[in-house]
Amino acid sequence: MWSLFANIGYLILFLNLILFIKGVRNNGKAYSIFTWYLGVIFLIQITSMTLKNFNINNLYLSHFYFIGQFVLLSLFYLDILKEEIQKKTVKVCLIIVLLALGIQYANDFSLFLKFNLFEIFITSILLILYATFHFYNMLNEKKDFHFINMGVLFYLFGSTILFLVGNLTVVLSPKMNKITWILNSILYVLYQIFILVEWKKSFSKKREFKTIL
Repeated sequence: MWSLFANIGYLILFLNLILFIKGVRNNGKAYSIFTWYLGVIFLIQITSMTLKNFNINNLYLSHFYFIGQFVLLSLFYLDILKEEIQKKTVKVCLIIVLLALGIQYANDFSLFLKFNLFEIFITSILLILYATFHFYNMLNEKKDFHFINMGVLFYLFGSTILFLVGNLTVVLSPKMNKITWILNSILYVLYQIFILVEWKKSFSKKREFKTIL
């Protein structure tokens, strides 16, 4: 069951990546950054799946996933947020978090071989904050990246709770461990559907219009 939802998520992610790549030249900086995000995440996911199939430990890839996601989505929100105080918040938090994680891994490299609960929490909660900023801004402005923003909030809020118990699931029964990963896979599928809806609602029509012209 877990592998089924995981594979569905990978397929929709791949579809989203292809669709976003097609419009990367015509839709601005934020769109390009998000396309890079999809590409990096897809590469990490495929590498992780390949290592798993060969029974090779892939847990360390979670750090590339969370940090890569944090950096690229921070840059994404830095471009679409309008208020100067919001932009400064993103810049300062990006620098502080990267420095904090760098110091943490330098002091205890063993963290690299397991889930880092601090890394998961701080990177996810800040992205949730940025997404909340954008929702607030959209109350009085054009709803750019509306569905993507909803997807980020929905997925990160749910997955953060699941990943925070990632270390605990090791000592739980195999059944409980499997349930945790199934739920996360379902959340990921829904997240990718939000992204697909964004492309369909906001960018596919732009592409068709430019083709007609």
